[in-house]
Amino acid sequence: MKRGRDAGHLSGSVTPADGPGRGDRDRALWWAAVAVAAGVVGEWAYARAGASPGDIARDLAVGWSFAGAGLLAWWRRPANRCGPLMWAEGLTWFIGNLQGTGVPLLFAAGAWWEALNMAVLAHLVLAYPDGRLATRPARWLVRASYWLVAVGGLLRASAYDPSTDADSSYLACADCGPNALLVRPFSGAFPVIDSVYRWLGALLTVACVVILVRRWHTSYPARRRVLLPAWIAVLIALAFVAWEVAYPLHHAMSGSAETVLTLLSDLSQTAVPVAFLVGLARMRLRHAAVGNVVIEVGSSPSPHRLQDALVRALGDPTLQLGLRAGRPGAYVDPDGRPLTLPQPGSGRDITPVDAAAAGPADAGGRGPRDPAAVLVHDSALQEDRRLLTAMSASVRLCLDNARLLSEAATTAEEARAANSRMLRAADRERQRLERDLHDGAQTRLVLALMTLRRLDAGLARNPDKALRRTVADADRTLRQALDDLRGIAHGIHPAVLTREGLGPAITALAEQASVPVVVAVEPGRYPPPIETTAYFTVCEALSNTMKHARARAVRVTVRRDGGRLVVETADDGVGGADTDRGTGLRGLADRLAAVGGTLRVESPGGRGTRLRAELPCE
Repeated sequence: MKRGRDAGHLSGSVTPADGPGRGDRDRALWWAAVAVAAGVVGEWAYARAGASPGDIARDLAVGWSFAGAGLLAWWRRPANRCGPLMWAEGLTWFIGNLQGTGVPLLFAAGAWWEALNMAVLAHLVLAYPDGRLATRPARWLVRASYWLVAVGGLLRASAYDPSTDADSSYLACADCGPNALLVRPFSGAFPVIDSVYRWLGALLTVACVVILVRRWHTSYPARRRVLLPAWIAVLIALAFVAWEVAYPLHHAMSGSAETVLTLLSDLSQTAVPVAFLVGLARMRLRHAAVGNVVIEVGSSPSPHRLQDALVRALGDPTLQLGLRAGRPGAYVDPDGRPLTLPQPGSGRDITPVDAAAAGPADAGGRGPRDPAAVLVHDSALQEDRRLLTAMSASVRLCLDNARLLSEAATTAEEARAANSRMLRAADRERQRLERDLHDGAQTRLVLALMTLRRLDAGLARNPDKALRRTVADADRTLRQALDDLRGIAHGIHPAVLTREGLGPAITALAEQASVPVVVAVEPGRYPPPIETTAYFTVCEALSNTMKHARARAVRVTVRRDGGRLVVETADDGVGGADTDRGTGLRGLADRLAAVGGTLRVESPGGRGTRLRAELPCE
């Protein structure tokens, strides 16, 4: 009953954190030698039964592919029983071949345990992917399979006479044997015992398929992908059920049809451990995908974007990211809604992101703090510790990145707010100084000038011309000082800007320029810091134009564009202005940045200079 098939693969297996060591390699080499020896002995016996080289090659391919895949899984996932079960499936594959020897005890062992590989395979299929039989029906089914082989196989072997019932074995060898377990009085009952044995095996196979179907329906998408190689075994199981049903008719099959069916059966069984190795390769790619989560999320690691990247990397559309809420043990999803954590046995598991760093007690003394985040995912992912470690590390890096970016943004905002406060304070100090000059020194100078003019009027009939010249000189000096003081006060902060707004202030500024200036300012008032910054932007632009540009005309426009105030100056001068040279434009850019504004300068050589400033004005 060479009925071998496999459901094992690696993607759901548990991986110790430290991985395989030297002891694991030595153990793998030892068991590999055992599998090789079993294959050699089994195929030697198979050849004595009349197997062709092609039959031997196919038989070796199936058995050794199971054993090799199992050893690889055992080495990479020592704590998972799927690897040893895969290896045992490959080893027991060759037991039935012992019926080809001429040693009675070996023949009896082969006849008795011929179907042991089927029981091992049922165990493997139902224990997949974590190597444990999770449900009571699965445990009962596996026990029943082993008992059927142990008890039923013994009864069948005790009644099996190869000289008369050779066609009951896949070897079909009438010259094999003799059977050391044969009880002659039982030989007449062999057809009945054999038929019952086969049909009980078929019923157990159907029960195994039913359990797997139920597991499929109750599993989440990620676990279904993990179970896919097991479904290859399910299809093979269905093929063997059909074989058992058609067994009484197999005498009517042609030799070529039976050969083709056997070949397809062997090839399909070889595909199962191949699928296992494909699962291993896919798991390695999944590890790489998780490692790239940080790169994929990029510089804006929002919770939604992080969760979507993990879903794609892990292949689990049900994965949820939970962020720690205010109260202990509470988490919220990326939308801020409370996240319900799954219960044990629900098919969902929880992976804390920073459990190792959650040691300090919280402020209330309630013990260690909760992890900063948790991942709720299909429990199939729980079987690969390395994958979960990589996933947790990626999430931790993304969350740390988000925290640092948030802190940097907060720091930048605080710095900008501080600069804005300092700028407003400086502007207030400018206005205070302008008022003090206007109301204090300037007023006293005006009063002194008026007094001097009254004195000059009183001296109109005085014949002392020298005294009158002295008074006239004092008058001119006072008027010049008054003009200078007014210019200083205007440069500190123009009173017209405070009284009438940006348009009249820029117009007054343009009237004092040495080149023609066309002004187009939309009417309206804006917050004082914005008006002051816009005014001095135009001042700096006109000052640069008159000093360096050799322009014939300048155009100044001020308009509102949504929530921004756009100030533009454009001249037809020589161009070549550079913000990296000189302190004027750099200082202007800093002043604009302090209130949340931006500066852009376009100054190609020989084509004039265009300066554009944008300031928030809402």
